[in-house]
Amino acid sequence: GQPVVVENRPGNAGVIGAETVAKAAPDGYTLYLGSTGTNSIAPALTAKMPYDPVTGLTPVSLVGSTPSCLVVNTNVPAKNVREFVALAKARPGRLSYASSGNGTTLHLGGELFKLLAGVDMIHVPYKGNAPALNDVLGGQVDMIISALPPALPLAKAGKLRILGVTTLERLPSAPELPTVAEQGLPGYEIGTWYGVFATGGSPPEAIDRLSAALRRATLDPKVREQTSAQGIDTAGSSPAEFRAFVGSEMTKWAKVVKAAGIKAD
Repeated sequence: GQPVVVENRPGNAGVIGAETVAKAAPDGYTLYLGSTGTNSIAPALTAKMPYDPVTGLTPVSLVGSTPSCLVVNTNVPAKNVREFVALAKARPGRLSYASSGNGTTLHLGGELFKLLAGVDMIHVPYKGNAPALNDVLGGQVDMIISALPPALPLAKAGKLRILGVTTLERLPSAPELPTVAEQGLPGYEIGTWYGVFATGGSPPEAIDRLSAALRRATLDPKVREQTSAQGIDTAGSSPAEFRAFVGSEMTKWAKVVKAAGIKAD
């Protein structure tokens, strides 16, 4: 029953927008749409955050996620993840992988793959998923961890090869695609999630009301239809569930950032 004004505050990997909400009045009326990169990865990459990433924002509800997949150029002589790992081990430091930018979710997905597979590959960052995927398509780069929606039609047309999806279980929308985890890398899981946060210290009753409304919205068939068209699978959660999830994601990606020695640009 309230009008909602959307204000874009881009910059610094989403930290500028998050800071705006973290420093707003804690009344539950100023919200932030966060994601894997802004709320799980940025705190590990940024030496000094302008707000406390744990207490500055109050998790309200998860709202959806976009699955990713491991994609290679069709000239790469690997038909599955095991073959690709074997190829990378046979050619240390010679295979390359693209990402949508340094410090992004897809960059860290590539680094997590390297760590779990025990391989050495060259990272080639781009300004966005589209140009990165385009250069894999053209053969300038061998592999990419890409969002699934733009990669799937190219794979179905035979222009790219998807070796596996990065969810722990096969996707109902594409059950023919095996997971990376089931192909010798148990525990490998990445994806881009989206969730709503409020200013830290907002009234619990306001958070509970917002969370309940968001959970109802994510179950609405019309909402699901619109988000599905954008490659987003809707999913709501309670504030406690979302807080626990964000905490586990922060721990997970902090380990990857440290192990890979990634520094923010």
